[in-house]
Order: sequence, then C-alpha cells, then structure tokens
Amino acid sequence: MTYRVSRRIEIDAGHRIMTHGSKCRHLHGHRYAIEAVCEAGFLHHAGEQTDMVVDFGFLKEEMVAAIDRPCDHGFIAALADRNLLAMFAPGPDAGAWLDRLAAEVEQAGAAATCDTRLATKLYIVPFQPTAECLARHWYHLLAEPVRRRSGGAARLMAVRVWETPNCVAEYGE
Repeated sequence: MTYRVSRRIEIDAGHRIMTHGSKCRHLHGHRYAIEAVCEAGFLHHAGEQTDMVVDFGFLKEEMVAAIDRPCDHGFIAALADRNLLAMFAPGPDAGAWLDRLAAEVEQAGAAATCDTRLATKLYIVPFQPTAECLARHWYHLLAEPVRRRSGGAARLMAVRVWETPNCVAEYGE
C-alpha cells in the first residue's frame, strides 16, 4: 500500500508548435495547470513533516522555482524555432544571442531569459513545447527536489500538464 499526494499550480504562457499541421503552429497561449503527484510507502515519523508524504508547501516551492518563476507570463519556445526566436532577439546580432542561449539549453536542458527585444520572459527548450514534452521536462526538474525535500521518503510519480480544461498530458512512472 502507498500514499499519494499531489500539488497543482497554474501558469499563463504562450507557445507555438512549429511542426504542427494545423492551428497550433500559430502563436497562442494557454492557462496551463501543472500537477505533481508524489508517492511514499510510509509517512514521516518525526520532524516537521510528521504524518506526511511530503509537505505541500515544500512541493509548491519547488514547482514555483522550476515552472512558475521561469515560465509564467512568458513564452515557451523550441530551440529549433529559429525564426520565432529571432523575433525576440534584443539587438541586431540575433545569431550571437541565439548561440549563447543554445549553449545554455545544451548545458542545462533549458534557458530562461528576459534579455529579449521587449524585455519579455522567454523559456527555450530543446523540443517542441507540447504538453507531453513539457510534462516530461518538468518531471525531470522536480524528481530530485521531491526526493531531497522529503528526506528520501517520497518519489515523484507523475507530472500532469493541462493545456485546456479538457486536454491533459502525463509523464511519469
């Protein structure tokens, strides 16, 4: 038997799926809902998380750091979408700006910047920013913090990403 808890946050962000054959290839936005589902075989026996899988406040802090802070009220773009990214370039040398961000994506798995033409938030990922890929990406960002913040008691089972109230993607075990 296991215990499961989940925490949900919501963000507003734009994106486009450049490879999509229909309307999602256009710039648009969503009110994303992101849920992290955690599991443990036992509850903490002592300390500030007594009788918990993981403190909901800890889980929220990690979700805000990994998802809300870099993405809320921003634009999520694929690194391969060079024409779109060039529109965000802050100066005439878009190539150098893109190369710097590409190096960060290569090293860290994503790049978050406000160094854009209109000083807007931009989050660049090495994949098409579909709900499925975002669920996988955020799962990998949250798995270790969940383990650490729970003292090793909990593990992240899944991350669910709703693009609309009717459409959800899930990645997990």
